[in-house]
Amino acid sequence: MTEIAIGIDIGGTNTVYGCIDSKGNTIANGSIPTQIKENFEDYIEDLISAIKSSIENSNKEVTIVGVGIGAPNGSYRAGTIENAANLRWKGTLPIAKMVNEKLNVPVKVTNDANAAALGERIFGGAKNMSDFMVITLGTGLGSGIVVNGDLLYGYEGFAGEVGHIIIRPGGRDCACGRKGCLETYVSATGVKRSVYKLLAKHLGDSTLRDVPFNNLNAKMVAEAANQGDSVALETFKYTGKMLGEALANVASVTAPEAIFLFGGLAKAGDLLFDPVKEAMDENMLFLYKDKVKLLPSQLGDDAAILGAAALIWNDEKIIL
Repeated sequence: MTEIAIGIDIGGTNTVYGCIDSKGNTIANGSIPTQIKENFEDYIEDLISAIKSSIENSNKEVTIVGVGIGAPNGSYRAGTIENAANLRWKGTLPIAKMVNEKLNVPVKVTNDANAAALGERIFGGAKNMSDFMVITLGTGLGSGIVVNGDLLYGYEGFAGEVGHIIIRPGGRDCACGRKGCLETYVSATGVKRSVYKLLAKHLGDSTLRDVPFNNLNAKMVAEAANQGDSVALETFKYTGKMLGEALANVASVTAPEAIFLFGGLAKAGDLLFDPVKEAMDENMLFLYKDKVKLLPSQLGDDAAILGAAALIWNDEKIIL
């Protein structure tokens, strides 16, 4: 009998899940559409049904020791999803309680960046680290911060919103309602906004000039930069500078051993890492100079579900 933790990652389009053993092996996995059902209860019913079906089809004898869920606006303290902007169900959703009632196992909830940080610690590059952070670079910018071996949750469970540090007062509008937040500059969406700002500034040729905003993505910008496109190159320098400045500030508070960059934007490699490291070095408090490593995440394509499952494998004090 193999013990497994079920890792669930709830995205705006799809919900992916995996049955993960204590060594990080995936026994079974699958996905369902997130936004199809009008009622949240029906969505949970479909999700549990899909998970049970995947386990049955794996032909493995397993024991479920718990369920970890990474979700937008997921509260670790309350086990809820609270007013997530990219989900159709509003208000406070008691997801931990609902899943527990279906499977009768411990259920833990957090946001996707915290899950990524736990995944990095249990299965990735932070196995021997007690102080580090993971920056997730996707549509927005998330962050999971580990201090003294524990995730930083704060009073109500929402601590660690590095993406909503105001890096440019009065700057770009943010979905949170404020202006100048880091994620409006450093994220896949932020990169797109920077490209169009620079296209307006420069009159030279660029392969990005004729691409409609809604069709543009960070991968296209990276490909253009690798081909020497001046606007794309300047975009990554600008983006990296913003992130490096912010990380130098955050490092002054948490003193991490390493900062891991994770997500689609991080796949740009040196295009992003080089300017980030340069700006970090220029702005780092002298106490921490040359002491904070900037590293790519070592989690692969299953990072989301590994991170969510790590909520269970990281905690030996499992309580219903």
